[in-house]
Amino acid sequence: MRVKVWLSIVSLGIVTGAARPAFAQAPPPPHKIWDVAASAGIAATSGNSDTSQFNAGYDLIYDPLTKNIFKSNALFLRGTTEGDLSAERFLWTLRDEYKISARTYVFGQNLYLRDKFKSITYLDALTGGVGYKLVNTPETKLDVDAGVGGVWEKNIGALGRALPLKKSGAFTVGEKLHQKLTSTTTLTQSFTGLWKTNDAEDALYTFGVGVAVAVSARTQLKFEVLDIYKNKPPTPNVKKNDVATVVALVFKS
Repeated sequence: MRVKVWLSIVSLGIVTGAARPAFAQAPPPPHKIWDVAASAGIAATSGNSDTSQFNAGYDLIYDPLTKNIFKSNALFLRGTTEGDLSAERFLWTLRDEYKISARTYVFGQNLYLRDKFKSITYLDALTGGVGYKLVNTPETKLDVDAGVGGVWEKNIGALGRALPLKKSGAFTVGEKLHQKLTSTTTLTQSFTGLWKTNDAEDALYTFGVGVAVAVSARTQLKFEVLDIYKNKPPTPNVKKNDVATVVALVFKS
């Protein structure tokens, strides 16, 4: 009788111990249909201008758990040196992705750039193509894509005169990495290339790498380096490369 009781106690302990991890495991966080982050901070740049700057931006993802995902982001940089305006840039993108399979999607995208100190009044590129998720885990997301479309560019020439509107077909490539380093630290990296079909040397490259560290449940401190390279500036006195170092406080929904 004592043996049976002892065996019953041991069996109950084994079952209870095996079940404990299941009860202790935290449920996954609920899916967010809207994922919105707004940021503001200071920046330092080198290139066509060496200044201290103000920056503001946002990142938005709308994912209703259907085949469509809508994304948008923007960054505005503005700086003054000794009271004079010395830097002003606005970069904005809109993007819609339609899932074909677990890893493959098609997309339509609009990229808009205005950069006063690169003499770019505006550059507007409307493209569409196909993308592929090379890695898609909760910790690591790595996407690549390629597309074709059109680009419209309006620039300022010598003596501040407006140049004629330039139109061309375009093709693009892109790559984006999102890597969770720890539970509070995230690494991001991105690259895009835009080439004109009527002049492949007139290319625009953008590169960014950043680290965001959680300060609280809804705030992050972000450090990011952004590089914009225009292979054929409107005038010879405009430098091809501009690098911005951005430090910002991010507020998440």
